[in-house]
Amino acid sequence: MPHAAAATPQLLRRVNAQAVLRHIRGVDVATGSELMALTGLTRASVIAVCEDLISRGWIVEVDQPRTDPDNPRKGRPARRFAFNREAGVVLGLDIGAATTTAAVADLRGTVIGRSSESFRAEDIPAQERISVIDLVCRQALEAAGTGPGRVLAVGAGIAAPVDRDGNVLVTQRFWSLFDVGLRSALKDLHGWTVLLENDANLAALGERWRGSGAGVDDLVVLLAGERLGAGVMESGRLLHGRGGAAGEMGFLDMVEGVGSSDGIAALARRWSAADGGPSAGGPASAPRVFEDAAAGDTAALAILDRMSERMARVIASIASLINPEQVVIGGAVAESAGALLPGITAALPRFTATPPRVTVSPLGDAIVTVGAVRHALDYVEANALDLAPAG
Repeated sequence: MPHAAAATPQLLRRVNAQAVLRHIRGVDVATGSELMALTGLTRASVIAVCEDLISRGWIVEVDQPRTDPDNPRKGRPARRFAFNREAGVVLGLDIGAATTTAAVADLRGTVIGRSSESFRAEDIPAQERISVIDLVCRQALEAAGTGPGRVLAVGAGIAAPVDRDGNVLVTQRFWSLFDVGLRSALKDLHGWTVLLENDANLAALGERWRGSGAGVDDLVVLLAGERLGAGVMESGRLLHGRGGAAGEMGFLDMVEGVGSSDGIAALARRWSAADGGPSAGGPASAPRVFEDAAAGDTAALAILDRMSERMARVIASIASLINPEQVVIGGAVAESAGALLPGITAALPRFTATPPRVTVSPLGDAIVTVGAVRHALDYVEANALDLAPAG
């Protein structure tokens, strides 16, 4: 029977440093005593680890708070440590067929700069697409008052399946538009580590971090604008499937009462146009349908009823396959989609014996960049001891 490798002093130092850094990241300020209690390390070990992390630039020592002169503290004051949120930045990218958005965040996840640009056409050459993405990144960094050399990791969401190794599935033409060699291009341009991921998967990470699904381990996020796509979390981990296509919604073509993976915005626009457009005239659009329904327009209310049942069927099919605790409707349509919740919730028990809780995301069209930032932060946190803070 093989024996486990002996723990070397170097390995023990690394494990101890990771434990201390993990706890300091989760609080505003930690004392040596608090870190001893959280990690089980001796005071000497905690202080040695903290001094090493200070020298590396990952944490800082915090000044003691002023004491009340009428109640002076006795003994030597406890040393206090804080995570250095300014040790570098991360980038979160949302790369669609028509536009790309970049968000710059500090190491606590606070967005400090943002930029967006449109592509001139859907099928532009790969190098032109990369140039636009690079421009957006540089503009966002400039808005944040920082530069490319301070980027520790980049999370990038694309509207195509991505496998566990970051390879784009290109079995459909639309997906192939995103196979442009982005990881190697940004590595060559700036030395950045780029973590490529499906946009709906990143939406699920973002929603579980800072949305209505915060802390939910069994979660599905539906990006529901023009086309439906799902990010699926089971027991707190993302599902990818062999080629990264877990959560793709092509199976809806075969679901009775659904028939396609068209999203809320596309359907509202199409159904309104088919009925002759808005009652007061003008072009059909999803926002107009929801506005008219809120004003009591009969035709618009009928479209919302139809939409609620269709989305209930979509969510029921997901619930029957995956049995999530919660399904979140996300993306740019999320704010409007709140009007569909009563109808969806009422209809769900007709279609599934395991109806999930259904909510809309509060993150709006930032949901993918929020998840991309989280993905980049996860990488930085897991690899902090191998990274050099930007200083």
